[in-house]
Amino acid sequence: MRRTIFGAALVAVVAAGAFSAPAHAGGELVTMAELYQPGTIVVKTGERHLYLVIGPGEAIRYPVGVGRAGMQWSGTSVIDAKYVQPDWEPPPDIRRENPRLPPLIPGGSEHNPMGVAAMTLAGTDYAIHGTNEPRSIGHFVSHGCIRMLNEDVTDLFERVGIGTPVVVQ
Repeated sequence: MRRTIFGAALVAVVAAGAFSAPAHAGGELVTMAELYQPGTIVVKTGERHLYLVIGPGEAIRYPVGVGRAGMQWSGTSVIDAKYVQPDWEPPPDIRRENPRLPPLIPGGSEHNPMGVAAMTLAGTDYAIHGTNEPRSIGHFVSHGCIRMLNEDVTDLFERVGIGTPVVVQ
């Protein structure tokens, strides 16, 4: 997924600050053996979970869908933009797989794979985004993006800001 595919307005946000336990979304408060700075997002591909570190050894864990075999990646990045109801322009590799896709799927469409919100990752072609296919969560399903339930991506979206560090393992 490329940064240019998002046609929705950029949402201005303040960098990650205080964190609290989830109010109603599917995230759960868990302990974490690894030590990361509070505010860091850690995606454990093999577990198919995303963690938002909220304190030493504490995180909010969300189930996610991750890259299919041959489409996974690992590394570090930061959130460089946030979008609500993003439009989606299928990249060339996805259009080759499914040439019947339209050139643009508007934000809010039930056929838009971005769901209700997306956060793009600097220096990559990927995003952390919602999905309109909740059954895909917990599986190896994407072209490298991190998929979340719409209610979970909304919760995460409100908790983090541009510049939030992201570690994908």
